[in-house]
Amino acid sequence: MKSEKFKELLAANPENELFRFSLGQSLMDEGNPNEALPLFEKCQQKKPDWMMASILKAKCQIALERMEEARVELNQALKLAIEQEHEAPEAEIRKLLAAISQN
Repeated sequence: MKSEKFKELLAANPENELFRFSLGQSLMDEGNPNEALPLFEKCQQKKPDWMMASILKAKCQIALERMEEARVELNQALKLAIEQEHEAPEAEIRKLLAAISQN
């Protein structure tokens, strides 16, 4: 499993936020949003304008059926995407917001 590799890297380098982010991504890919969520939260604590951490945090919340939290997170991510002029993530966020508004 890819997450095992990143767990080892993070254990050896606990302040490395890229390893933390990659571990969260791997856990999401492996279907473990509950484990991934606190990793993205910690990434955001270190770097509040990290848009991709915000998007993946929202995806964890969606997977955990925490739609209101996901909506708040996605709106924050949308603000960051617009400010940072990232068009593809902005489009993805808008699709996610539309999808959860139907729930």
